[in-house]
Amino acid sequence: MNKNYTFHVKGMHCNACILLTESELQDHAKVLSAKSSLKTNSVKICGDFGDMSLESIAQELTGVLTKHGYSLDVEKQIKTKNWTDFKVAIPIAISFALLFVLLQKMGIVNLVNTNNVTYGTSFVIGIIASLSTCMAVVGGLVLSMSATFARGSDKVKPQLLFHGGRLVSFFILGGVIGAIGAVFALNTTTTLVLNVFIAIVMLILGINLLDVFHWAKKFQLATPKFISKHALRVSKLNHMITPLLVGIATFILPCGFTQSMQIYTLSTGSFLRGGLTMFSFALGTLPVLALISFSSLNIQSNSKAGIFFKTAGLIVIMFALFNLINSLVVIGLISPIFNF
Repeated sequence: MNKNYTFHVKGMHCNACILLTESELQDHAKVLSAKSSLKTNSVKICGDFGDMSLESIAQELTGVLTKHGYSLDVEKQIKTKNWTDFKVAIPIAISFALLFVLLQKMGIVNLVNTNNVTYGTSFVIGIIASLSTCMAVVGGLVLSMSATFARGSDKVKPQLLFHGGRLVSFFILGGVIGAIGAVFALNTTTTLVLNVFIAIVMLILGINLLDVFHWAKKFQLATPKFISKHALRVSKLNHMITPLLVGIATFILPCGFTQSMQIYTLSTGSFLRGGLTMFSFALGTLPVLALISFSSLNIQSNSKAGIFFKTAGLIVIMFALFNLINSLVVIGLISPIFNF
C-alpha cells in the first residue's frame, strides 16, 4: 500500500539538486513519486515500503543518492553556515584576483575587457561551473550514463561520444543563439541591459555558492522543469547514440552558469562568436566532467567542499562586479576604474 513520507535532504544547493534527487528517487522500485523542495531542503515521497521504519526507508533511499552527494534524514538538520571557511576562502580568492590583474598587466591573458566577455572568460567560468553545485545535474547525467554502459565491453567510446557531442552541440547551439541576436539587431541600450542582467545572474550564483545567504536561492534562474526532466531521462536509455544525445541535452539543463553564458551569447549577434563563446565554456567544464566520467569524483562530499565553494563564490562575485562596472563604463555612466 502506497503511503506518503517526508524526509529532509542534506546536500541540496540549487535547482539542479531538485531535478537530480527527484529523478534518482523515482527510479527506485518502491517509489511511486518524489517531489523535492529547495526552500525546505526536503522531499515528499509516495511509495510502498511495507512495515519499514522511517529510519530504514531513509537509509535505503540514501543509497541511491549518495553517489551525488545527498542523503536523507528523518530529523531536520540544523543548517550551519561555517563562516570559518572564509578564513581560507578569502585569501585564496584575493590571490586569484591579484594573479588575474598581474596577468592582465603583463599582457599574457585578456580574460575580460570593457566591451565583451572573451573566450578566456568563458573558459574560466566553465572551470568554475564544472566544480560548482550548479553542475551537479550534469555530473549526475555522466554518472547515470556511465552506470548504464558499465557492463558493456567498450566503456571509452560512450564517454568520447558524450564529451564530443557536448562540445559540438554547445558550438552549434551557441551559434544559433548568437545568430538570433543578429536578427534582432540589439542596440546599445538592449546590450547594456543584457550585460547588467548577466552580471546580476552571476552575482546571485556567486552568493549561492557561498552557502550563507539562503534567501538568494529563490532568485536563481531555472530551465522549465518539464524540459530538463526529459533531458535527464535520456541518460537512462541504453543505446549507442545515447551518450551523444546526453551531451546535446546538457545545453538545456538547469545550470545557472550555462544560462548566463547563453544570455550573453545572444548579445554577440554573431553565429561564430556565439558558437566559440559556448564552446569555450564547454571546454572549461571538460577536465572535471572527464574525471567524473572515469572515476567517482564528487566534490560535494569532500571535507574541504565548504572552503572550495566559498572560494569559487567569491571569484564569481568578482567576475560579476567586474563586468557590471565595465558595462557602466562603456556607456559613460561612470569613469574607468580598472585600467587594464
